[in-house]
Amino acid sequence: MARIYLSPPHMGPEERQLLLEAFDSNWIAPLGPMVDAFENEFASYVGAQHAAALSSGTGAIHLALLLLGVGANDRVYVPSLTFSGSANPVAYCGAEPVFLDVERRTWNMCPMVLAEALEEDARKGTLPKAVMVVHLYGQAAEMDEIVPLCKKYGVPIIEDAAEAAGTLYRGRHVGNDSEFGIFSFNGNKIMSTSGGGMLVGSNPELIQRARFLATQAREPAAHYQHEVIGYNYRMSNLLAAVGRGQLRVLEDRVAARRTNFNDYQEQLGALPGLSFPIEPEGDRATHWLTVMQVDQDVFGASPEDIRLALEEQDIEARPLWKPMHMQPVFRDCQTFGCEVSEDLFANGICLPSGSALAADDRQRVIESVAAVAKAFS
Repeated sequence: MARIYLSPPHMGPEERQLLLEAFDSNWIAPLGPMVDAFENEFASYVGAQHAAALSSGTGAIHLALLLLGVGANDRVYVPSLTFSGSANPVAYCGAEPVFLDVERRTWNMCPMVLAEALEEDARKGTLPKAVMVVHLYGQAAEMDEIVPLCKKYGVPIIEDAAEAAGTLYRGRHVGNDSEFGIFSFNGNKIMSTSGGGMLVGSNPELIQRARFLATQAREPAAHYQHEVIGYNYRMSNLLAAVGRGQLRVLEDRVAARRTNFNDYQEQLGALPGLSFPIEPEGDRATHWLTVMQVDQDVFGASPEDIRLALEEQDIEARPLWKPMHMQPVFRDCQTFGCEVSEDLFANGICLPSGSALAADDRQRVIESVAAVAKAFS
């Protein structure tokens, strides 16, 4: 039997055709007509006013932080349950990430913890320079609660939607309830350009500034003139062509990932001790990855037992993101709560979720997980 991967790329004829068009045009370096078109088309899809195509979602976060003036000794709130790409750019700026706990319903930043943190830091005169909200695994955070809290204290928001292209919150696409939204097109994402990202926002001057910084901050002169530090963060014309093709089939990819989740939830959720995140009414999670919680006392086996058993069947599964406050590199950072993050990590597992996952392969995963319960009973 062929190996079942966690979230492999899913390419088709549209991407190939557009890539060949870009190749044949000889526009292969950063910038070019495909980049311009991709920015416009992606902005239209997510409902953003402006967009800058970049080399990665991490680079997009870095630029968003710089544009908000984050620098040495500043503090930025980040949910602890996330990938390191959310927190690392804070350190790039010389600032300190402060890790907040998540809520059990959405697995995203807990508004109650955020309120407590903002109130305490306002009292101490140490308000953060920004709040970074992550839409984890393609499920939206509670922006209707988070946005008013940040406005109350005058703290800007960055939405890390790296895992959430196609995710809707109360009917609107994530990434627009903030100063900046960022997206990732890494190889394992629901929409991939092999590597790439996008920064979106409503302020045209700031997005243009992002493009300037992303092209080594080269001034408009015949010679190479640089007056500020720049970065090599722009997307290539070839990858933008792939992104345009992926965008055209994104709705199909979302539907396929949601089918994965619904099938897993219906069959595995019926087993004692296994549970899945709840999608709030009015939202559309993409379920970039289907994530599952395991009550070992009830199910009889741990998430690691399941992962190892699946690996024996040549099926790739992974633990959840290890919370940032548990990472050695961030061990000295301040935290607010984080007990829920630790619990979700300890009891969670990610199941194969590719948008090209065949029904037979999905059933193979389900039967393999069910077999673990019998083996440990």
